[in-house]
Amino acid sequence: MKRRDFLKATLGGTAALVGAGNVEARPNLEPATEAVGMLYDSTLCVGCKACVSKCKEVNDMPPVIENGENAWDSARDLSGDTLNVIKVYRDGAAAVKDAEIDGFAFEKRSCMHCVDPGCVSVCPVTAMRRNPKTGIVTHHAEACIGCRTCMVSCPYNVPQFQYNELFGQIHKCQMCNQAGVERIDKGQMTGCAEVCPTGATLFGSRKLLLEEAKRRTALKPGDSYNYPRGDISKPESYHEKEVPTYKPHVWGEKEAGGTNVMHISSVAFDKLGMPPLGERSAASIAESVQHSVYSFMALPALALAGLTYVVRRNTNDEDEGGDA
Repeated sequence: MKRRDFLKATLGGTAALVGAGNVEARPNLEPATEAVGMLYDSTLCVGCKACVSKCKEVNDMPPVIENGENAWDSARDLSGDTLNVIKVYRDGAAAVKDAEIDGFAFEKRSCMHCVDPGCVSVCPVTAMRRNPKTGIVTHHAEACIGCRTCMVSCPYNVPQFQYNELFGQIHKCQMCNQAGVERIDKGQMTGCAEVCPTGATLFGSRKLLLEEAKRRTALKPGDSYNYPRGDISKPESYHEKEVPTYKPHVWGEKEAGGTNVMHISSVAFDKLGMPPLGERSAASIAESVQHSVYSFMALPALALAGLTYVVRRNTNDEDEGGDA
């Protein structure tokens, strides 16, 4: 094959690749058909950590004790032994609850159960799965290879690996619906919503929870409101409280494609430690790029196969001519 013909073929292949590179990202996934989730209202949380204790009980996990005091679970962040934790925002004198200046506020950390979860998108062995009916994101240890890619992909730093175990595993909130627990499939609510004394954590369908969140953020500060406890579709009781000044923002309605666990607060979410996210999910962009690259890799492979054939044919022709 002449050098000129080789260069022409190479340039033509490059042009084809560049032209095919104009790929648009797929749209965000939509909420599951019967999506369930939770609404966390920071203004209702009193920091009692009943949700933390119940989560440990449901998942058969030991309490995290600091300074050798075996009295109260003192976990400060998510870990392989803690799937749900209450954190505190403090400013200045921290004298006024739910105030950004000289105030304090509580914030709950657990899996957000994203509508378009990055952990599911990047998992190479489908150990992370999104239930198409409920939208619950679960981890399946029997399939996991311990690559921990899910940890990198999560903007909320939720999946945690047991580094202190010889055969450590990834752990995350399964919304009380994993093998051996399956509370949701049995018609029960999540453990954290069940024990919350004020209804700060409310369980139910994502649609109803979003409606409730928007209803609350539109209330007039100072008015009285009966906050439902437990399951929003069938509240066990109500907690009457004066309406605070909510931020007009429901976290999880649209962030990164939305989440099944949503938060409302009187303190800005960036102060509560939430990451800066747009409406586009990272998974929708990354998958389009990855699939495009994998598809385009087939073109160089075909080109290489063609060149190999030409080279071998020319070599065989020269060998035959030499023997003659």
